[in-house]
Amino acid sequence: MADFRKWITAFAVLAMFAGLASAQIGNPGTGGGTPLQCQATVTAPPQLRGESLTELIGDIVLTCSGGLAATPGVALPTVNITISLATNVTSRLLSGQLSEALLLIDEPGSGLPAVIPGSGPAAPQNPCLNGGGAVPGGCGSQYAITQTLAGGSTIQVMSSSATSVTNPVNIYLGTAAGNQMVFNGIPVLAPATTGAVRVYRITNVRANVANLTAGLAGTTPLNASIAISGNQSIPVSNSFVTAGYIQNGLSTGLRNAANTGGGNPNLNQCNTLNVAGGVGVVQFTENFATAFKTRVATTVNGIATSYNGQSSVPTLQNIPGQVQASESGFFLNASSFTSTVGGIVTSVTQFAGVADYGTRLKAVFNNVPAGVRLFVSVTNLVNNTSNATLTAPASPQNTSSYAVLVSGEATPDGNGTVPAVLPSTSVNSSTTGIAEITVTGGSATAVWEVVNTNPAANETLNFGVYSAYTANPGSNSPPPGTATVNLSYAPTPPGPFSAAAGAAASATLPIPRFADTSTARNLLTIVICQTYLLFPFLTNASGLGFDTGIAIANTSTDPSTIGTSPQNGTCDMFYYGSSAPATLPVTTANIPTGTVYTTLVSTAAPGFTGYMIARCNFQWAHGFAFISDIGARNLAMGYLALVLNNGTITRGNATAAESLGN
Repeated sequence: MADFRKWITAFAVLAMFAGLASAQIGNPGTGGGTPLQCQATVTAPPQLRGESLTELIGDIVLTCSGGLAATPGVALPTVNITISLATNVTSRLLSGQLSEALLLIDEPGSGLPAVIPGSGPAAPQNPCLNGGGAVPGGCGSQYAITQTLAGGSTIQVMSSSATSVTNPVNIYLGTAAGNQMVFNGIPVLAPATTGAVRVYRITNVRANVANLTAGLAGTTPLNASIAISGNQSIPVSNSFVTAGYIQNGLSTGLRNAANTGGGNPNLNQCNTLNVAGGVGVVQFTENFATAFKTRVATTVNGIATSYNGQSSVPTLQNIPGQVQASESGFFLNASSFTSTVGGIVTSVTQFAGVADYGTRLKAVFNNVPAGVRLFVSVTNLVNNTSNATLTAPASPQNTSSYAVLVSGEATPDGNGTVPAVLPSTSVNSSTTGIAEITVTGGSATAVWEVVNTNPAANETLNFGVYSAYTANPGSNSPPPGTATVNLSYAPTPPGPFSAAAGAAASATLPIPRFADTSTARNLLTIVICQTYLLFPFLTNASGLGFDTGIAIANTSTDPSTIGTSPQNGTCDMFYYGSSAPATLPVTTANIPTGTVYTTLVSTAAPGFTGYMIARCNFQWAHGFAFISDIGARNLAMGYLALVLNNGTITRGNATAAESLGN
């Protein structure tokens, strides 16, 4: 979707070049007299996402003036124009090292005024697809043809013919070489006429800006240097330009299901979990307003019936100088590949400038306990897991934040479609659509694609996370453990590419792609259903003639009206006092559901006097202690053990038969 503010900027740029176009062909017949020289500018350096391996830098514009008139019928001299960055260029490779980066001569197809009809800004876009002078045969020589204007003045225009005016080759592909983008064999027709200029626009240069951020947000520049050499060297003033400002584009967060606090709920192993509850909300927030982008700029028709922001044939991105808040750059239409200039490569299958998809956001879940299933919302939600699923924004074009679950992090969009989402179901009375993501080896991944965005505001996208499992504590299922989640842009290594490959130009890797700068957050924890019992006083003190009997009952086999589930497990007994056992805990044998474990202090901790805490690995434990003289002939007493609240599990509520902390 085009940012309205950027449209204003684009119109200002076009207005400026309208003046340049007039100067380029105006004031004829006054002669040259000044050396040919160029000045480099970047009209609107963009904000660059510091996580990106393929970020579009700002267009570099060379405005050239002076020089001598060319000799008609003689091939124009050529130069090589090199752009150097402090990092690798990563524009898509189309054929060999030839890339989607383009050099446009005199803003072709811009619609700006031109004194000679069909020339300069009014000329059709005519690309050279085989690298110009970099390949034997090139794209053919270009020539200067003298044209007579009203009043008898003359002006030279560029042509592919030495004898007549034909459409010149005015778009050249750049060659990617490490940190440089080189445009070889670029013809130079000096403006010659005083006040005239020739404009070379370099666009679709992508750069690996990951790990280059430093200092305050938005203040780290990505600089580019420009050099012109070849048959003749042309001095470039202001040859060191800022092509963008790097700033991390994404902040992430994890909230609980109600979006009121942190994540990481403790889930009881012994209680079956229903998917409807939700376990958390993952959040993705832009650090600046254009960090989330659609694949291409959306049209005014909106996306009610199709995601035209996901089209592979953008309608708004083939005019030089226009700035769009999309993942794609300047679009070179497929019809341009039918140029009649000799040597044209016709096997290019990827449109130059078009990204594979819009901004994608990824949640990677790790260490998921076996038996735990995970689900996510199929769209972003308002703020929590109980919100209804959003519908696609209706036409006309609007600024509603909208993202949808896709089936893979690097699967390309179709022409107006996104990859099919996983089969979905609903929770919360069919208001929230969710889809299960497959857990393999304790890991699962969910990816959402931004298909509508507001480039004039920082947005936060919330996605619900849900879980389900069947409790089987007798088989230790699901096993105790903590599942984590990492949140980032997508795709990232080591999925569809390696970190090293992702940082270089490629013909096969997806665009955009990102470095993984995420850190793991705790999503949920499966906790064993335990009961802590406090026995305040136990004794088997030597010489006193007393002993204490201990009984621990496993009452998890209760009437179904209480809602317990049968459990079994051991109890770990921790003795604190005089003559405590040297090795703690003292662990009982397994205590099956519906049974009572008994022992004597004289057996478990001979000579001991003090208190004991029993940690029983089942939820419904009760304890009883009986102190007496040996044989219980004179003195005896008994008491119930106190149930301690361990802070992680709930054993009842205000209306239940038993409360914690009794």
